[in-house]
Amino acid sequence: MVPKTETRAQAQTIQSPVAKVDRQMIVILDFGSQYSELIARRIRETEVYSEVISYRTTPEQLAALSPRGIILSGGPNSVYDSGAPQCDPGIWQLGIPVLGVCYGMQLMVQQLGGQVERAQRAEYGKAALKIDDPTDLLTDVEDGSTMWMSHADSCTQLPPGFDVLAHTENTACAAIANHHLKFYGVQFHPEVVHSIGGMALIRNFVHQICNCDPTWTTAAFVEEAIREVRAKVGDKQVLLALSGGVDSSTLAFLMHRAIGDNLTCVFIDQGFMRKREPERLLKLFSEQFHIPVQYVDAQDRFLEKLEGVVDPEQKRRIIGHEFIKVFEEESTRLGPFDYLAQGTLYPDVIESADTNVDPQTGERVAVKIKSHHNVGGLPKDLRFKLVEPLRKLFKDEVRKVGRAIGLPEEIVQRHPFPGPGLAIRIVGEITPERLHILREADYIVRQEINRWEIYHDLWQAFAVLLPIRSVGVMGDQRTYAHPIVLRFVSSEDGMTADWARVPYDLLELISNRIVNEVKGVNRVVYDITSKPPGTIEWE
Repeated sequence: MVPKTETRAQAQTIQSPVAKVDRQMIVILDFGSQYSELIARRIRETEVYSEVISYRTTPEQLAALSPRGIILSGGPNSVYDSGAPQCDPGIWQLGIPVLGVCYGMQLMVQQLGGQVERAQRAEYGKAALKIDDPTDLLTDVEDGSTMWMSHADSCTQLPPGFDVLAHTENTACAAIANHHLKFYGVQFHPEVVHSIGGMALIRNFVHQICNCDPTWTTAAFVEEAIREVRAKVGDKQVLLALSGGVDSSTLAFLMHRAIGDNLTCVFIDQGFMRKREPERLLKLFSEQFHIPVQYVDAQDRFLEKLEGVVDPEQKRRIIGHEFIKVFEEESTRLGPFDYLAQGTLYPDVIESADTNVDPQTGERVAVKIKSHHNVGGLPKDLRFKLVEPLRKLFKDEVRKVGRAIGLPEEIVQRHPFPGPGLAIRIVGEITPERLHILREADYIVRQEINRWEIYHDLWQAFAVLLPIRSVGVMGDQRTYAHPIVLRFVSSEDGMTADWARVPYDLLELISNRIVNEVKGVNRVVYDITSKPPGTIEWE
C-alpha cells in the first residue's frame, strides 16, 4: 500500500515509460502537479507530440526516448523537505533542453547549485510579469503580462551560469535561464488559461529552443493509427462496446476503416439512454455509416436489478456488474473474438498505475471495459487482447479525429453523458414512471438549447429529477408533483465548472414547457452551484 504521505507522482509505478518512437516529442516529468496533463495538452496544441511520465524515469530511459525537450512539472512539495520527489541529476548531462515549471524550476535551481527558501510572501493567483530579457524563452511575451502564480518558496540564489529573465513585485526570479545549456525555469504556470502569453512562451520552448517541427497533426495520427491497428490485429476478430459517445463512436469509425467487417460493434440498451437516442444511434451507424451494430435490449433486467435501490454508489455498482454480465453473454454468443477495442484515452493511461500483461505474449489483457465509460471490469477469464488506438489522445484530440474521419457534429460535439445514463440523474429509486418523466423533461431541454443555438456554448445541460414533491396549482386544481432541476454548466475540461448564465427568457420557456407538457412535474428550479464545491452531476 502507498504511504498516505506520498504524492500522486511519488506513488506512480515505474515502468518503461513508452516504446521508443520515431516522432519528435517533449516529455513532462510529473512531480504531482494538478497541471501536468494540461502542460502536455498545451504542447500538443503547438502540433508537437508530448507525454507525461514519472519523475523517477532514469536518464537512460529518457535517452532511449530521444525527446527534443524535457519539462519538469510543478508539484505540492517543497524541494528542501525530507522525502520531496527528486529527479535523477543525470538528466542535466543528457544535452537536452529543460524547462522547469514552479516546483520544477526550484528543483533545477537546487540540483544545479542554487538555493531555494521559504518566501517572505507567498504568491498565489495573478501577477504582472516584468521582463528583464525579452529574448529566447520570452520572445513575443509582452512586458507586464499577467501570469498565474502558485508558490510559497522562491529562488534566493541562482546556480552558476544562470541569469534572471523576468521578475514580479514579490518574486525576484520569476523566470531564469542558462542560455548556453538551454536550461530554463519559470516560477509561474504558463500552461493555465489565466497566464496571458503563456502559450507564446511554450511555443518558444518547443519550436525555437527544442527545434521541434509541427508534425503532430490529426491527419498524421489517423494514418499512423490505422497502420498500427492493421499490423497488430491482422485478420483477427475484434469486439467493441458502442455507447454512442464521441470516444466509442470515433473508435468504431477508426477501427472499421482499419479492419472493416472484422469489427463487431455491440450496443447494450440498459434503458437509461435519452429519448430517441438508441434509435438515432442505430440508424446513423447502419444507414449512414454502413457499420453494422448488434443491438441488445436489456432494459427489463437492469430495471429489475435496481428495484428499490436509492444509494447512488450502489446504483453504479449494480449497473456496472449487470453490464459486464450482458457483455460477456453477447461476446460468447457472437464470438469468438481475439481482441477487445477500448476507447482508452491518454488521461486514463497517465492515471493508471498498473498494467495487466499476458506473460506469454506481452499483450495488455482486458480487465476493464473503458469503452463504456468505465462502468466496471470484465471477468479475468474473459481474455481479450486489447487494441487501444486512442490511448495517445486527450478528449479534445479525439473530437478532432472524429471530425477528420467523418463523424457528424451531433456526435463530435455531444455533451458528456455518464455511463449509467439517466439512472444517476434520478435521485432516489428508479422506476419506469420516473424514467419517463425525466426522459421527457430532458428532451425539452435539448430541444430548446438547440433552437436557441447555445448547445455548443455549454459543457453540459441536463435535467435532474428529485425524490420529493411540492404543492402547486394548475387549472385551479391543487397539485402535488415532482420538481425538475435544470443543470447548465460552462467548463473547459470538466475538472472545474461554473453555472451557465443563460437568458432568463430561455429558462422561462423551458420551465413552462416542462410543467405544461410533462405529467407529474409542477415546479422547475435552476442549479447555480459551481464545481467546486458542487459536482456537475448530482449523483
